[in-house]
Amino acid sequence: MGNPNKKNNRPVREVKEFEEEVIQVDRVTRVVKGGRRLRFRATVVIGDRKGRVSYGIGKASEVQAAIQKAVSKAKKRMIRVPIYNGTIPNEARVKFKAAEVLIKPASEGTGIIAGGPVRKIMDLAGIKNVLSKSLGARNRLNVTKVTFLALMKLRIRPELEEGEKKKEHEASEQRSVPQVKQITRKDAKAQSHAHQTTHKKETPKKTK
Repeated sequence: MGNPNKKNNRPVREVKEFEEEVIQVDRVTRVVKGGRRLRFRATVVIGDRKGRVSYGIGKASEVQAAIQKAVSKAKKRMIRVPIYNGTIPNEARVKFKAAEVLIKPASEGTGIIAGGPVRKIMDLAGIKNVLSKSLGARNRLNVTKVTFLALMKLRIRPELEEGEKKKEHEASEQRSVPQVKQITRKDAKAQSHAHQTTHKKETPKKTK
């Protein structure tokens, strides 16, 4: 007979604070006295989809160990991205070595117009609408770094935050106010006449 308390002894899975995306895993070699030393280099992006995002680079003799090192380093350089109405507050264009990235705010419903590392970083940061263009080299490592630098260039704009709160307040007020259907004067007279006719038909006649 099985133990009834067996289910309670199962270990509870920890909920991860950040989601992880592996950008690239490379094989790198280093020449030492005894020959060549083979290792793996992992580039990882993490974020909570609520404005916090970061990236890290880790090296190890195994891929999984390199990814863990990259995640650990990424948590130490976390930044907060200002997001208003699902998009960024201003345009930013940054160049890093041969890589260059341009990001622009977009209207609601546009989506993430980007590809490669830029798309993953924007998605993990929680940005829903943005326009971007990679203008330089397409090296994934450099594109990741330059996108991170572009997000650091974004400005905090309190006026947009106040406008966003004002829109939410107006929307809540509109939901609380009952909706009144507007009709023309002609339709109102026709409905009133139909109501009076129905009332007369339903009223019983008095007997003498």
